[in-house]
Amino acid sequence: MEETIMSDCTLCPRNCASNREAGVKGFCGESKDIRIARAALHFWEEPVISGQKGSGAVFFTGCNLKCIFCQNTSVASNKVGAVVSKERLADIFMELEKQGAVNINLVTASHYAPQVADVIRLAKQKGLQLPIVYNTSSYERAESLRLLEGLVDVYLPDMKYMDSGMAERYSNAEDYPQIAKEAIAEMFRQVGEPVFDESGNLMKRGMIVRHLVMPGAVKNAKQVIDYLLDTYGDAIYISLMNQYTPMKDFEKYPELNRRVTRREYERVISYALDKGIKNAFIQEGETAKESFIPEFNLTGV
Repeated sequence: MEETIMSDCTLCPRNCASNREAGVKGFCGESKDIRIARAALHFWEEPVISGQKGSGAVFFTGCNLKCIFCQNTSVASNKVGAVVSKERLADIFMELEKQGAVNINLVTASHYAPQVADVIRLAKQKGLQLPIVYNTSSYERAESLRLLEGLVDVYLPDMKYMDSGMAERYSNAEDYPQIAKEAIAEMFRQVGEPVFDESGNLMKRGMIVRHLVMPGAVKNAKQVIDYLLDTYGDAIYISLMNQYTPMKDFEKYPELNRRVTRREYERVISYALDKGIKNAFIQEGETAKESFIPEFNLTGV
């Protein structure tokens, strides 16, 4: 099945039909070979994901969305990464478990969905006990997400845009809003409402939808909140983030050459509270720092 999918790849909405099985790189910038840039304990996710001991984050090389403002640009642009076999990746999961990870956190793995499904099964055969977290931009085909059904415990998707103009301008994906809606619906169908461990501090099953507030885009943030609350209510958690950091000088996009102001973020939070949000994560203080971006130096690979 994997060979068939990879020989005419339509795993993601780009539908580039590249023969990744033969080594041709798709829109994601990757062939069939799994490449990862980092595998280590990660402490900067939401508290119910990182816990006290850290999330076992595996950062996959490549991306099918490639937002111009990407915070992990060296990975998304395919500059950093080493090829690993399925067997080695399963062993990496086990190593992270031994290090005390509270879960295995797969970051931007959608272009490797068939291989990742195999690796999760293999790791479970080796005795892996940790929940699997799937961390995604939500630019996913629902059909591809079904390859992961029964294997992923917690979905951690973005909802970047409800404004298709922004989606086209910053991610070359005018269809992002509709694609993301369908993808998030499929994720929710698979995992349902949140379930926590006995302490109530770690999510064992469920979904947290993230929205990165962008400079000058309070309206878009409000539209995201409206959609998620009207559609899912308290059945999911929503994470409203203010950590946007300009990673370069955007000559063609001057509006992105600044961080989100405190006033902008406060307007978003106030709107969510007025809307009646209950299950939410917000960021306090100055979080827009490059120090929150891990070093992609093949640690743990």
